[in-house]
Amino acid sequence: MSEETRIAPNLLFSVLCDDIRREANGKFMLIGLFEAIGSGKFPAFHSTLFIMNCWIGGMGHYKQKSRILDNDGKIIAEDKETEFRLANLKSKHRVVARFSNLKFEKPAEYSVEVLLNGELKIRYPLIVKKLPPKPSIKP
Repeated sequence: MSEETRIAPNLLFSVLCDDIRREANGKFMLIGLFEAIGSGKFPAFHSTLFIMNCWIGGMGHYKQKSRILDNDGKIIAEDKETEFRLANLKSKHRVVARFSNLKFEKPAEYSVEVLLNGELKIRYPLIVKKLPPKPSIKP
């Protein structure tokens, strides 16, 4: 039995957004792209957050996982490992992770991490900030 050829893929992009939809023609619509979340009170809750990652330029079988960490490095959310295969160097694969009811204890710089076969491929900030109180309108 021969071993499968494996060439590590590149992460073309990793995007945070509020929703992902797929059109009838196969195109993805990413809605509400962001790098920061604001809240007037803490702990803050974010109802739904999607991460879409796109892998290209590799060959072989892989397992990908996305996760969100607090500023102390504690994992506050992670998706299940997703297996995928790239048949040739022109293949491309998108992995979508959905996180619901995320709880952010305090304003801080959180981190998004993407792992491939257990190895960290990218880490980038997700800023959670306190919004100033809305001015009261007096009649």
